[in-house]
Amino acid sequence: MKKEFAVMETPLGNIKVEAWDGYVVKMKFTDEVATDDFLDDVLMDVRIQLGLYFQGKQQTFDVPVALGGTDFQHKVWMEVNKIPFGTTSTYEQIARNLGNPSAVRAVGTAVGANPILIMMPCHRIVAKDGQLTGYSGGIWRKSKLLEMEQKEKVGRQVTMEFEN
Repeated sequence: MKKEFAVMETPLGNIKVEAWDGYVVKMKFTDEVATDDFLDDVLMDVRIQLGLYFQGKQQTFDVPVALGGTDFQHKVWMEVNKIPFGTTSTYEQIARNLGNPSAVRAVGTAVGANPILIMMPCHRIVAKDGQLTGYSGGIWRKSKLLEMEQKEKVGRQVTMEFEN
């Protein structure tokens, strides 16, 4: 098994990305010093795509990922991936989407176990009352990510004027 990692600079702090055999398996904020080693093609792709994301030029990611976790976690993560750029959803809504409205806490636990921050947009999950809760990168980063996405979403809207 070929295991590589790189630490990348972002406007919100450094992010460590781990890849095994060409698949991203982990992405998290870190205090580690950024590296210039991007030997693995997937790590270079992540670096490029993260850069475009933070510049507001990319809304989704297209890199191969390999996730551990349980079947339930995978179902939750699939729902999280459906949340459009610049929008939010709730733990309760995800539980309902999975057909189990009483599984709100289990959904929260699964969201908290997300191994690939930003790419799997768990920062788009908020509490039922709209409050920002739990984010392993810190609530301040969650707030900044949502703020950035909202700004980019609004900035890209096209207004149309019609003449009478």
